[in-house]
Amino acid sequence: MYRIAVIPGDGIGPEVVNEGLKVLEAAAAKTGVSYDLEHYDLGGERYLRSGETLPDSVLEELRGFDAIFLGAVGHPEIAPGILEKGLLLRIRFELDQYINLRPVKLYPGVDTPLKDKGPEEIDFVIVRENTEGLYSGMGGIQYKGTPAEVSTQIHMTTRFGSERCIRYAFDFCRKRDREKKLLLCAKTNVLTFVHDTWFRAFHEVGEADYADIERDYAHVDATTMWMVKNPEWFDVIVTENMFGDIITDLGAMIQGGLGVAAGGNINPQGVSMFEPIGGSAPKYTGQNVVCPIAAIAAAQMMMETLGEEATARRIEGGIERALASGKLPSLAAGHMGLSTSEVGDLIAGYAGE
Repeated sequence: MYRIAVIPGDGIGPEVVNEGLKVLEAAAAKTGVSYDLEHYDLGGERYLRSGETLPDSVLEELRGFDAIFLGAVGHPEIAPGILEKGLLLRIRFELDQYINLRPVKLYPGVDTPLKDKGPEEIDFVIVRENTEGLYSGMGGIQYKGTPAEVSTQIHMTTRFGSERCIRYAFDFCRKRDREKKLLLCAKTNVLTFVHDTWFRAFHEVGEADYADIERDYAHVDATTMWMVKNPEWFDVIVTENMFGDIITDLGAMIQGGLGVAAGGNINPQGVSMFEPIGGSAPKYTGQNVVCPIAAIAAAQMMMETLGEEATARRIEGGIERALASGKLPSLAAGHMGLSTSEVGDLIAGYAGE
């Protein structure tokens, strides 16, 4: 019996979370997986009511779950950074979810903006370090509002943090067992200190413990070029926090858009959190018109990470069959031909067969 915390969150979050849970229920009923859900009222509306983002007591409760399923964080009436830092980043840091795992997979039947590229060429995974870099929050502003204002944001990298992310990426590449090629994405010619730590850790760990995995390196600017021109070159990419944030959004676009892009915030020894990466999209709230596939894929990732491969495969099979059915002419909000809940019903039907 798995215990899963559900944080529907803001905007379209509750709508897509509902469809993810619907498909999970259909697949789990066939594979015999048992789970218990507990919903948490966290997000913009709670903050506006009470000024709370993530109470300490709730954080302690989250430590006791097997997984967390998140819808979205972001509210148009709340200044940027308050919810992101107070809720999303605090969960990542406090629960030490030091890996952000982002599959970039183009499914048959989904359009990509890349000319002459298809599912055979777009199928790789990005492993992003999730707790260090510029996101660590080190720095500040002095003399704010004056002509002498000085602001700093410190890129903090540790050998411990980079190495554990690199080891996870090597292990994931080995388990994936596709091309067994791991590429380090960094910027060693400019960020010579912090990325030298990454570069040395990458090659020292690879040489010592992963001789079966081919190693490669590319600057982040070159990586973005090759993701567009030759995405088939990639198997697994490992990178630091900020660069990972950027290239995963590029990955989402080439795999068909934010409506199909899911991610996991992983603590391999603890509690992990899974989410669609598209955000709260407040202009679509309550309209039942957005694509829920990313949230459904997040449920798939959750089951996969928990070791329930059969359930994960059923969910992914449901997604693939729905996309191949011809019933979804577009994945753009308002143009799918089906409502959000109808897409969930379609996929749940396939996953439960």
